[in-house]
Amino acid sequence: MLRWFRRRSKSGGPSSTRPKASEDFAHLERFARERMGVEGFVEPPTAVTQTTLLLVANDGEWTRRRVPNAAAAHAFANKLGVPSYDAQVVGYPQRMRDWNARKKAAEKARTDPMN
Repeated sequence: MLRWFRRRSKSGGPSSTRPKASEDFAHLERFARERMGVEGFVEPPTAVTQTTLLLVANDGEWTRRRVPNAAAAHAFANKLGVPSYDAQVVGYPQRMRDWNARKKAAEKARTDPMN
């Protein structure tokens, strides 16, 4: 029954809307190279997501992409010269939460008709 709801490519096989792993790594590399003070936080797999690498810039801007496993995430960060930590152990930096709050406030101000 579940197979009825799977997406199929034109060739008849299953398809995915997720980017390829190489595209994920390219995005992470671009983010790290274009920003200052980037640190990596390796997030463990959960019931609904696989292992991810979260990169956080000095100003708190962040991006997240899936990676094959924690070892690959740390090796990739080392290749980029980016320090990496296990998010489950050290948590997330305050600058990331501050950036999220600023972004949310800016979006609210932009869409709030009372401003």
